[in-house]
Formats: sequence, structure tokens, C-alpha cells
Amino acid sequence: MYDLTLIRHGQAQTGATTEAGYDNLSELGQQQARWLGEHIRANHGYDHVISGSLNRQVQTAQGLGLEAPHMVDERLNEMDYFGLAASLEKIHNVPWPTSETEFLTHVPQLITAWRAGDIEDGLESYDDFCTRITAALEDAAKLEGRVLLTTSTGVISTLATLSLGLDVAAKCKMFVSVAHTSLHRFAVRTDGLHLTQFAATPHFDTPERVVHKTFI
Repeated sequence: MYDLTLIRHGQAQTGATTEAGYDNLSELGQQQARWLGEHIRANHGYDHVISGSLNRQVQTAQGLGLEAPHMVDERLNEMDYFGLAASLEKIHNVPWPTSETEFLTHVPQLITAWRAGDIEDGLESYDDFCTRITAALEDAAKLEGRVLLTTSTGVISTLATLSLGLDVAAKCKMFVSVAHTSLHRFAVRTDGLHLTQFAATPHFDTPERVVHKTFI
């Protein structure tokens, strides 16, 4: 069985303050997906492509230009960052970040409150989020051949956290270290989930492309 390959979607609408406003690839995000698709076709193929149902995830999967059939699994959808951020502001008076520096401070505050269950009712709990994304990987691992999953940074960093047994501080570092269209690999084995590759970006490893590697 091949390890499962997960990629983060391409850059979306950076600066948006709602999920609806954020959830489409930018022009650069579309280009990032094409570059990754070129790399994949030149080096190895996939038998299955699975994405979450969010626009940015579907657009990235389609933008790769691969011949493998594309399936949608909502369990790969991102955590509700915007909903959690609204809860954080209401309960803890932590405002929405307006700069990259503020965002880097905001992430650990939000994830700490979420993991502690200190959020409004009606939002997906941290435990439920972990359960659904782990189940998505377990089902994908049952498919024959090479499987590519297109998802988001919250999913990838949480799976890495579960695999490595990381604390909140380490998870937050991983959360902000997942570049758009970066490659990650996980193995689903009898003793649990194993991280075998994190944050590879071979399609950006040229002088003219490295400046287009983005995180936010």
C-alpha cells in the first residue's frame, strides 16, 4: 500500500473576513495548482484524487490537470476558522487579525480555546473534527493504488499532531508552516497514523518560482 499524499489547496482570497469571501482560489493559487500538476505528471501519477467539497479544494484538485478520477469527501473540509474566530472574539474579546503578525498570534489563541472546548455551542468540536478527518484517511487507505487528497492546513496540521503526539504550541507552528499546494504523506497502519513526509514543495524549487510560495 502506498502512503497517502495530502496537499493543501492553492492560495485563496487572502484578506477575506468570511468563509464565502475566502473560498475561491486567487490567480496565484490557480498557478500554484498548475505547477504542482506539472510536477506530478512528470514524476509520478495517481489512481485516485479526493478533495473536500470547499471551492478552493475542488478548484485545486481540478487545476492539477490529472487524469485520475476526482471524488469529493466533505470530511476533508477545513475546520471552521471563521466561526471559531467569531466565537473567540465573543467569549474572549480577541479581535479578528488584520495583519500577518496578528494572524500568527491569533492561531494559537484560537486553537487553544478550541481544544479546551471553550467555544460557542453549535460549532464542531475539536474531537469531532479529529474523528472525521482520521476516518477520511482510513477510508482512502482502503483504495487500491496511489491516492492524492486535496485539503487544508488545519486538516494537515491536525493529522500531523495526532501522528506525532504534539502539544498545542507545536501544532500551531505546523499550522502556519503548511505552504499552499505543499505535499505531505501519511501511512495508515495497524498501530495508527504515521507522518512520513511534511511540507515538501519541489514545484517551487527554482529561483523564479520560490517567490510565489505562500502560506497565508
